[in-house]
Amino acid sequence: MYELRQLRRVLEEPKLFVRELNRLYYTRLNSREYNPDGVDVMAADWDNLLLLDACRYDAFAARADLPGRLEKRRSRSSMTSEFFAANFDGREMHDTVYVTATPMLYWNRNRGDVEASFHREINVWRDGGWDEEFNTVRPETAAEHAKRAAEEYPDKRLFVHFLQPHFPAIGQTGREHPELNDLRAWDAINSGRLDLPDSVLRRAFVENLDAILPHVEDLLETLGGKTVVTADHGQMIGERSFPIPFREYGHPPGIYTDELLSVPWHVHTNGQRREIVAEEPEHEPERGDETEPADMGMDNDVVADRLEDLGYKM
Repeated sequence: MYELRQLRRVLEEPKLFVRELNRLYYTRLNSREYNPDGVDVMAADWDNLLLLDACRYDAFAARADLPGRLEKRRSRSSMTSEFFAANFDGREMHDTVYVTATPMLYWNRNRGDVEASFHREINVWRDGGWDEEFNTVRPETAAEHAKRAAEEYPDKRLFVHFLQPHFPAIGQTGREHPELNDLRAWDAINSGRLDLPDSVLRRAFVENLDAILPHVEDLLETLGGKTVVTADHGQMIGERSFPIPFREYGHPPGIYTDELLSVPWHVHTNGQRREIVAEEPEHEPERGDETEPADMGMDNDVVADRLEDLGYKM
């Protein structure tokens, strides 16, 4: 069933009706919560996983010159919340430290949408890591937290969730077009409230990717063991979905196009593999708690505000 607010949005933006028809096609009339043919990230073999948010395979292949071997994989999801449901939900990942630049897992857990626990979660978006100029976490900030976590937890798998190349646009194009930072850009483009050529959007996207790649390379050379660089999903920049050839922007849930499901899987091994040990969590998250878990201290309204800065409608 559809909620009243969803029906109102369709009336305000009729294009959403076409998107919903395509989503029903891809999800087989809601019989699939995620793409079952995608890679199970947490079951894969790695010591460190560097996850780039909304990174298309084709863009990564064209721009990245990193040590190691690049493969193409299919993601289980077309947006981050779907990625959590497909890869985290119902799991105790007590051999893993999760370093995250996005509040999405915190938000989804408090809503009761995801049940998951790690040995430790390090919320870069809270711990002085939020950049007020661009309303995001810069890649260098997330990378520094990752290095410290690797030193502190040498016997744990390390999962580092960057925000880029996800908008806000932090490169020169973002400075020239601040609307790519101050608005929910993809929603605004889909609704016609923002009119920018696809070439500008692609340039902003590539600049975000270029901004993160040096920090990924640094971690590949710094972190010991087997490191995988991948993405939770890709990004649509004016390509057409199916079966109704509707031009899509962003990464809506349940739209399983190649641009959204094809992600990089770049593998590099540096030295000896680590001996991984699972241990009880240092800070067990409390789902649905109106106050924050002991290691957070973050008001839920602030979390919602930061997610909206990243383009998510709360």
